[in-house]
Amino acid sequence: MSKKIWNIPSQPPHDFYLCLDVDSYFDYEHNPEVIFDNGFTRPIPLSGRDILVTIFFNGDVDTPEFTVKAHEALSKTEQSEADTVIRRILGTDLDLAPFYEQAGDDPVLGPAFQELYGLKRISRAHFFEDAVNRIIQTQIKHKPTAKKMVYGVRTAYGTRLESDNEVIPAWPRPQRLLTADPVSMKKHGLSLRKGEYLTGLAYELLYGRFTSQSMERTDTQSPSDPPDNARKESGNTQSVLHAIEKMPPRELYERLVAIRGIGPTTAQDLILFRNRTDGYFASHMDRGREKAVRRWIILSYGGDPDHCDEAAFREMIRYWDGYEAAALEFLYVNWVISEKRAAGM
Repeated sequence: MSKKIWNIPSQPPHDFYLCLDVDSYFDYEHNPEVIFDNGFTRPIPLSGRDILVTIFFNGDVDTPEFTVKAHEALSKTEQSEADTVIRRILGTDLDLAPFYEQAGDDPVLGPAFQELYGLKRISRAHFFEDAVNRIIQTQIKHKPTAKKMVYGVRTAYGTRLESDNEVIPAWPRPQRLLTADPVSMKKHGLSLRKGEYLTGLAYELLYGRFTSQSMERTDTQSPSDPPDNARKESGNTQSVLHAIEKMPPRELYERLVAIRGIGPTTAQDLILFRNRTDGYFASHMDRGREKAVRRWIILSYGGDPDHCDEAAFREMIRYWDGYEAAALEFLYVNWVISEKRAAGM
C-alpha cells in the first residue's frame, strides 16, 4: 500500500489562501474560515471508489506545496489517481508566471495582479462535477440555498464517506444520475426541468455527443431509457472526461450549448474551469443586447457591450491570448473582493 500522506508541489506563484475569500469555490459542507487551520476536506473520485482527503497549504507563494492526507490507505495506483484529481482541483499545474509578464500593461488586470499575486482558481474534480454544480445553481440567487440543493443531490446519489464522526457525500457519478428519477429530485429543491437536465447530461457524457462512437438515438429513446448495452460502456467515462479536458475551447463550447440545460454562460464557465489557461468567449446577442460572459468583460473595460464588434473586443483582451481562463478568474475574484469591501465584510 502507498502512504496516506504525500506532498504536491505547485507551479509558482500560487497563493491558495486567496481562494478563501471566494465562496463559490467551496461547497455546502465547507467553512472557509476554518480551512486555514483545519485544511480543505473533500471527496475525491477514483476509478474504483470514492475517498476523502484533507489538503493543507504550506503558505509559501513562491515555493508552494500542498500536503495531502487520505482518510484511508490507498494503493499506489489510487494515490496516483488522487494526485491527478487534486492537481486539477487546485490548479497546481497551471503556470501563470508568463501571464503576469504578458498582461502587466493590461489596464484592468495589471493593477489586480499586485493584490491577487498567486491566485489560481479552485474547480471541482472533473467536468461532470463542475457541470452538475453549475446546472443546479443556475438562476438561484440565494447561494447558500443553491449549495444546499447541490448537497442534497450528492447525498441522494453519491457515496457516503465517513470520517471523524462526520458523513460527507461524494459527488454522483454519471452512471448513477442516468437512472435517477427527475421527479425525486424535487425533494432537494430542484425543478423537474433541472432534474431532466442532469439525467440528460449524464446520458450525453456516457453515450451521447461526447463519446468517441456516439450512438444514434431513436425518437423513443431518452436519458431514462438507455441502450441495452449502456452499462457495459460505463468504463469509458474516464477517457471521455480526459478528452473533454483536452478539447479546444471553441469546439467544447459548441458541443456544450447543444446540450439541453446548458446555455452560453454555463458553457463558457465550464470551459474555464478546466486544467488549462485558455478559453473562449462567444458573442451571444439577444434582442440587440450582448449576453453571457462577454458582456461582463466588455463592461469591465469601460465598453458598450451592445455595440462592440469582434475587432474591438479582441483589442480589449489583447493581453489575454492563451490565458483567457486565468484572466477572467482575476476579473471575477477582483470583483468578489471589491463587493465584500463595499459591504464592509
